[in-house]
Amino acid sequence: MAVDINKPISILYPYSDEAQYTQLSNLACHDLALDTLCNTLAQGPKEDVLIMGILSKLTTDRRVAEYRQKVFVDILNLPDLRKKMMELLDKISYIKDFKTMKRGSSERMGLWDLLHKLDEISDYIKCVEAMQECLGSADLKSQGLIDLREYINAVYTDSFFAEMKSDIEKVKAEASSVKSVTVGINVNERFEATSLGLISINDTSFKKSGIVSNFADALKAKNKLHEGTDWDGDMHYTPAEADDEGGLGIVDRFADMYTRGTATGVIMRNAANANPTTAAVPKNDGVENTTFYLGKIVNKLLDTLVKKLRDTLGKYVNVAVMNISKLIPEFVFYIRFAEFIEANLKKGMPFCEAAVLSDEDLAKGLTMRAKGLYNLKLAISSNHSEEIVYNDLDFDADHTVYILTGANRGGKTTITQAVGLLFVLAQGGIYVPAGSFEFKPVDNILTHFPADEDKTMDLGRLGEECVRFKELYTEATEDSLMLLNETFSTTSFEEGYYIAKDSVRAILKKGIRTIYNTHMHKLAYDVDALNEGDAKVKASSLIVKNEGAKRSFKVEVAPPEGMSFAKDIAEKYGVTYEMLTE
Repeated sequence: MAVDINKPISILYPYSDEAQYTQLSNLACHDLALDTLCNTLAQGPKEDVLIMGILSKLTTDRRVAEYRQKVFVDILNLPDLRKKMMELLDKISYIKDFKTMKRGSSERMGLWDLLHKLDEISDYIKCVEAMQECLGSADLKSQGLIDLREYINAVYTDSFFAEMKSDIEKVKAEASSVKSVTVGINVNERFEATSLGLISINDTSFKKSGIVSNFADALKAKNKLHEGTDWDGDMHYTPAEADDEGGLGIVDRFADMYTRGTATGVIMRNAANANPTTAAVPKNDGVENTTFYLGKIVNKLLDTLVKKLRDTLGKYVNVAVMNISKLIPEFVFYIRFAEFIEANLKKGMPFCEAAVLSDEDLAKGLTMRAKGLYNLKLAISSNHSEEIVYNDLDFDADHTVYILTGANRGGKTTITQAVGLLFVLAQGGIYVPAGSFEFKPVDNILTHFPADEDKTMDLGRLGEECVRFKELYTEATEDSLMLLNETFSTTSFEEGYYIAKDSVRAILKKGIRTIYNTHMHKLAYDVDALNEGDAKVKASSLIVKNEGAKRSFKVEVAPPEGMSFAKDIAEKYGVTYEMLTE
């Protein structure tokens, strides 16, 4: 089957006509520490934004996660491919900035824009050739990269590509041979420019030296004016210099602006075969707008050659060019994660390829099965795998909402955050921090962590929490993941418990996968009462096990270990006797 090179291709967004994506909120990205992760991975702010943009878009389409996972495994297992792709990134200018070539209308482009576009298409040719070499020799397993290889080969072998390469090489060679331009400027009695005219295009740069310098200086002396306007082919050159008052005259300004405002090398008409032409400078503008009008003047003087350049480029700024340019940021996303995972595997930290749960498991009510999970943020801050505590956790019909309790600083927030990161990475196609991880994709991750003080001034802490929770609940579906961190704990126990109990019952009604970590141990004790409604799923008590004064950071489905950890709460807020009297 022939490959359509004009059809969009992506190694991150397959099934583009069918998959629907949800954008995580900025608050959720922060609560999940995605900003910390992206900053760790990225080499520069542009990559940071790029990686965050990809990670923070979720889809429940299981095919997308499976497709991405296979691509990532290929890139992780092929370090030579990664190296070659990053070398390509370093060499090609438009790729460095993650710019995507746009079709644009060459009919509206001026000379400088056309020259810039010429460089972009020249870089595109190098990009296709490098990718064809990289992918052609790689032992690929993923359908995504195999399809991409076929696409690149189709572009590379297409006669259109060969024709483009030949045309662009000729045009660039012609452009690079231009070293100088001779321009005549007519002035009035006030020495204001009234018109500009093209005299010649030269393959040699003007230089001032030796006899030529002396002769040019003589011509420059006061009252030494050239008689008439006929040009005798003399190439003597007097550089533009500052006038006596420290300013620049019109000729000097023109030369200065010309130098600063143009690309290297300009395609211009062969002066030997063309009559000198002039272009008027708008009245009353004096010299101040010379730069503004320079592009229009050159286009007018060189209309036939500008048209030639437009025609050449207009043929090739097509869909295939844009498709290829969009692929490079996608490779960067996979490569940065592969480098990160590879480095942490060497430190002994376990990572695995996630698997979407089978229809059979889903029919039984299972929506997540994780073995040996840990918080990826710990992998960033820790250099030793033995420092990390691993946990097992499932979501199923009897354990859809977890009321998580335990000692302060026992790891409740850490495990809550860890579960959210598992889904983000798995749906991004990246290895996850666990021994094994099976899941049903989520359509959104909704977080309710303590707000900053300045965000609660108008409504008060409890009012802010209530408003924010209602917004999250309204947005959530049965395919969402909700992570609540000490929600409704900023008021009295009685008030907080009353609101929390109704909130959990509403969550059960929608069947939202939820981890609610709280100090309200009574809420966890009352899970049986919470489960008495008509919801198809249930809540359960999850505890962080306490081993005396030692924190185990291990979680277990079990009743709360106490009605409250008063000492821990006191320590959290600094109201123990020792802390108060230090």
